[in-house]
Amino acid sequence: MRTALAVIAAIVAIPLIIGAIGGLESTGGGEVAVVRDGGPLDDNKVRQVIDPGSGLTWTGMWSSVHRYPAQQRFYTITADAKRATTLGVDAVTVPSGDGVNLGIEGTLYFTLNLDHETLKRFDDRYGTRTFRTQDNGSLYPWDGDDGWTAFFGQAVRPVIDNALRGQIGSMRCAELVPSCALLQSSTPEPQDSNATITRVQDAVNASLARDLPVTLGGSFLTGLRFTLAKVTLPADVQQAVDRSLAASAAVSEAEAKVAQAKAEAAANQARQDGYDKCPACAEIDKLRSLPQGITVYAPGNPQSVVVPAR
Repeated sequence: MRTALAVIAAIVAIPLIIGAIGGLESTGGGEVAVVRDGGPLDDNKVRQVIDPGSGLTWTGMWSSVHRYPAQQRFYTITADAKRATTLGVDAVTVPSGDGVNLGIEGTLYFTLNLDHETLKRFDDRYGTRTFRTQDNGSLYPWDGDDGWTAFFGQAVRPVIDNALRGQIGSMRCAELVPSCALLQSSTPEPQDSNATITRVQDAVNASLARDLPVTLGGSFLTGLRFTLAKVTLPADVQQAVDRSLAASAAVSEAEAKVAQAKAEAAANQARQDGYDKCPACAEIDKLRSLPQGITVYAPGNPQSVVVPAR
């Protein structure tokens, strides 16, 4: 009888001990944790939020802990594999107002809102569902960097694309890429693309600050700042621009040669006119142009100039 009671006590005690040990959690300096009840007699509601860099905190037995990034994060849109995020090589292609498909590269900086009530709503809305990954898997946003990137790519990225389309689509290609003007004129007017890019960035940031809370259902991301790094032309358009630049350079070179020849002809004519008016001046210039060290100079004689050999 005693043996049976001991076995029963052990069966009951072991899960309790495991649950008690597992009920102590802490967070690192770069993460925040949302704790949800998960015991056999509990519901699955949010129990508490553990701030970044906390010590051991009692979270209750069998609770689940969802860890999210607490530091500033960035999401890079780029065609450069060395700078790409875990979503891989990725550039947004947006048509300009005059129909040129422009490649847009840039970076969005942001921070997860660490307000406790906001975090609880975020976990209720997004921490209880999975998002598709690049390899067609499914992860929660709190499943490490891959899970967070899957969430960001599906929930946030479409809003970024929409903001870029709205701003880029209202501008002509030449306003963002000055060399694009060569396709319309051989003598394009100078364009200040830096000022235009700054306007695009400001407009995109304003759009994201307005649209993201509406789309996500709350102000879950703060410190939003998009930096437009690069605007590229399609390969065939860029080749046409390069050909136009090369042709313009060739024309400029030819025009320079013609101008030089005209200048030399004018100089020669002016010099000849001077000699006609002053024959003695011509003879003086001839004497000045003679090599030094001559021993004989007889005008009119083919062998009139004799320079002694050294």
